[in-house]
Amino acid sequence: MTQGRSIRLFLVDGTPNGLLTAEIMNWTGHVLTGPRTKLTELVQRPECGRTGIYFLVGPDLEGSPRPQVYIGESDDVGTRLKQHNRPEDKGGKDFWEKVCLVTSKDQNLTKAHVKYLESLLIQSAGELGRCKLVNGTAHEYINLPESDRADMAFFVEQIRTVLPVLGLDFLRQRQTPLTQSKAQPAPPVPITTFEMNIPKYKITAWAQEVDGEFIVLAGSKARECWASKTDYASYKPLYEQLTEEGVLVTDATGSMSFSRDHAFSSPSAAAAVVSGRPANGRTVWIEKNSRKTYGEWQDQQVNAALS
Repeated sequence: MTQGRSIRLFLVDGTPNGLLTAEIMNWTGHVLTGPRTKLTELVQRPECGRTGIYFLVGPDLEGSPRPQVYIGESDDVGTRLKQHNRPEDKGGKDFWEKVCLVTSKDQNLTKAHVKYLESLLIQSAGELGRCKLVNGTAHEYINLPESDRADMAFFVEQIRTVLPVLGLDFLRQRQTPLTQSKAQPAPPVPITTFEMNIPKYKITAWAQEVDGEFIVLAGSKARECWASKTDYASYKPLYEQLTEEGVLVTDATGSMSFSRDHAFSSPSAAAAVVSGRPANGRTVWIEKNSRKTYGEWQDQQVNAALS
């Protein structure tokens, strides 16, 4: 069982939509985030005069559910943010609506450290595919001693922990579905698999719920196109995104299928992509052993926990 962590959040101006700081016990890092509308107040903070890395986050103007993200570093983050706040035609960036910067409380981060961190984070964000990177390709930066690289690897793990708490999920690790191990016939966590069938279109899909995400397994079938005449719940862009990224592909039988495991935010999002139209994931996903719907199975789990 994963050990708990303590994160200290502070509302700088006392409002949930203003500036926010975050710290983890026994970590020298310091996180400051806020909306672009609060940039005037943010750049006056002492953290902005330090060496650090920063994230500019905004919606994808092409309609993708993934956010656009720019990852940068600077010896003076405040000055760099002022540059990014200029209009696009004057060297700035228009897309971002939120900024998050990470510095060190003891100010031990050097230019070499943040260049290395920037390289690691751009590479990681690109591999995870949870955002549309504005940076493009990461430039590998290896001019750092081995001991410092180990320290920065720990620094990155803390960033991965704290950013999702602030609503920034683009560095969150993708979960791996549970499998039965031959060396360990009785795993400590029982494997629960859900199944979804659409006989009319010969569609069968399988999924597991792991660490809060609903993961549709590789080999699951899906509708060959988005069939709904309405774009209810905005799942059409998600279906199109997964097709463009090669998650949904035409297999050897001519059917649309998942080329690899893919994590969804909810059973309904997964059900919509599988069926090519809006669907209630709580009723269409069936637990394989009990044959209960996802909603019935979850209700049973909650009742068991309270008994």
